[in-house]
Amino acid sequence: MSASTATTKKQDTSGPVLDWAAGHGPVTGALSATTGAFALATTGAATGMPPGWALAIGAAGAIGHTAAGLLRRNAGRTVATRAASWLVGAGWTTWAMTTGPLTWAALGSLATIGVGMGAAARTANLYEEAREDEALAAAEQQVAAELSAERRGIAAEWVDRVQRVCGITLRVLAVEMWPTGTGFTIDAELPAGGATYDRITKESASLSADAGLPHGCTATAGPGINQGRVLIDVATANVLSQNRTYPTEYGPLSIHTGLPWGYRTNAEEICAFLREQCALVVGPTGSGKTNMVHVILAGLARAVDVLTWVIDLNAGSAGLPWVRPALDPHDNPQGTLRPGVDWLASTVEEAMLMLAAAERIAKERKMAYQDLMSQANTDLLPVSPAIPQIMLVVDEGAEILASTDKPMRKLAAKLIEVIRIARAMGVRTVLTALGATGTVLGNLMIRREAKIRVALTGGETEGMDLSKQFPGSRGLRVDQAPYKGSGFMATPESPVALFKTWGILPNQIRDIVVATSDRHPTLDDISARAAGPAYASRWDPARTAWIRTRSNTATAKIRTEPPRPTNTTGSGGDGQGLNLSALRTGSPAGPGDEDATVRAFMEQIDARFGTTAEPAAADPSTPPPPAQDRSAPRGTGLNLSALRNSDDDGPGGAEGEAAAGPPWLPEAVDAIESAGAMGMKPSAIADMVGKDRKTVRAALRAAAERGQLVYRDNGPHSVYVHPDHA
Repeated sequence: MSASTATTKKQDTSGPVLDWAAGHGPVTGALSATTGAFALATTGAATGMPPGWALAIGAAGAIGHTAAGLLRRNAGRTVATRAASWLVGAGWTTWAMTTGPLTWAALGSLATIGVGMGAAARTANLYEEAREDEALAAAEQQVAAELSAERRGIAAEWVDRVQRVCGITLRVLAVEMWPTGTGFTIDAELPAGGATYDRITKESASLSADAGLPHGCTATAGPGINQGRVLIDVATANVLSQNRTYPTEYGPLSIHTGLPWGYRTNAEEICAFLREQCALVVGPTGSGKTNMVHVILAGLARAVDVLTWVIDLNAGSAGLPWVRPALDPHDNPQGTLRPGVDWLASTVEEAMLMLAAAERIAKERKMAYQDLMSQANTDLLPVSPAIPQIMLVVDEGAEILASTDKPMRKLAAKLIEVIRIARAMGVRTVLTALGATGTVLGNLMIRREAKIRVALTGGETEGMDLSKQFPGSRGLRVDQAPYKGSGFMATPESPVALFKTWGILPNQIRDIVVATSDRHPTLDDISARAAGPAYASRWDPARTAWIRTRSNTATAKIRTEPPRPTNTTGSGGDGQGLNLSALRTGSPAGPGDEDATVRAFMEQIDARFGTTAEPAAADPSTPPPPAQDRSAPRGTGLNLSALRNSDDDGPGGAEGEAAAGPPWLPEAVDAIESAGAMGMKPSAIADMVGKDRKTVRAALRAAAERGQLVYRDNGPHSVYVHPDHA
């Protein structure tokens, strides 16, 4: 038997344990006072102590307790009882020391004094409790009395409104104004007869219209403190119409405390708890889904116990901004900056390697960490910075699950397997989709595991069946969230309601990568061994050449390209461009006004290129020059497009500009070439060049007709591919 077991057994058999730190009650207090007085009287009589000392001690105790009672604001009855107990006890002790404490008279009087002390103490305690109850009741009455006229008006107004619209008579208990000043909450009691808050929830739109709330403001009902109560949140200011950037406080977060994804209509943050839950984010093009993905990645990057793996088969565009600062030698010359995501896959092959590693990690953790889970008395792996959770963020992952392409089907099967087996072992998934349709939500595993659901509407109605994404919820309308980045969000902790995510700027992404670089955990040894070489070599130059080549080429082009002249039209300013008199405004300068340097320069051009003289002013007597034969070869002189006829088909005319395409097209072609055989979607190109999708599609279609690009039609996955990779 161990020492601790023996000690425990000894304590169990030694009887009840006394709490010496506890205060005295009426009985123990009286017993303590009488025994103390008897002991003092006996000792004093035996040693010849002066009796006046006991009286002095009693007087001091009475004065001290009186002062303490006054500071605590005790009742006068309580103060008098305690002071009298001290004086009576001191008086008996003085008398007993004089006459002898061991007589029957002394003992009987002491017992009588003890009983009196106990009764008086009990009475005083009851009186104090009654005073406290009265004080609490008075405070509650004061709070009720201080309910402002505005709140009473709100309560009466909404009682009438709910009765009129929903047919329910409420009893309002409180009206709480939101600290942000954007609305209020009504705490009401439902009537008897089985009425539930759902009856009010169904009429949310009607209540909002009846109240004349601004667009983007709703009146939503939720459960109260019990099933007979209801909380009605009424937003009076349209917070969703405001554009707010991601908070610049990049402090540490944890997967256990939640990651902020946006804010509700009352301006309070809403967090996603992803330790056990997967998430599904739905949003059509133009709704702010890409920005939402970056907000999610920002929260994961700030977490101290999360490693983020990103799958984006659209050239890895979702994860590139989080990787490039670390891989760019100009931004990371020392090589100490870590990427904002731990792994990025842009191809089906790389994604298969990633999901296979995640599956092996989950299975290995189940076997290797049994003792740790037993010590923690849980069936969930204790996630911490030492054993981080792996979050798989799959952009347009729902479309992967619905694809009929054979490689995609294999990838989808692997993704479903990871979702199915890895919950307890700390591997969870965030999927995005273009629409809340039956094709996307038809997978049972997604519906069951994705308890955190987001629908970014942006006013889009096509493919936004909110009843499928939020089953059982009524009163949700797309036109309630017409702003980019706004929509509906539901979590197991909070019902579906309006929300909006922050706008995150590109420079903020780089700042977050720098601020959180030393905060990212490293994969535990057991998981790293299970992941194998595919994980260990994920940032090798050979596997990241598609990132490094594209990034370095673009950076070098920006840094080495000389500045363009600011005045190429010859408008007579101080620019460095050619002074083309054909485009000058105002009266033409005479030959005598030309600067000698300009004349010398023009003579050099004439000698070098064989240009002709400027055409003379029109003279009615001068016959027009003969028409130029377009079939004849052009001269080798300087081609001044400003002097050509408008119907000229040369490379500088209107048709030449159409053939060359818009100025951003070469950059787009380079990006498509860097994407390889996967190509790029028009939406990704539009986001890259900052143009609307209609303009980008038209330019890409024209480039495909000229042979610069190849269009690969694959439904929602249609892409443009460079001819070298087609």
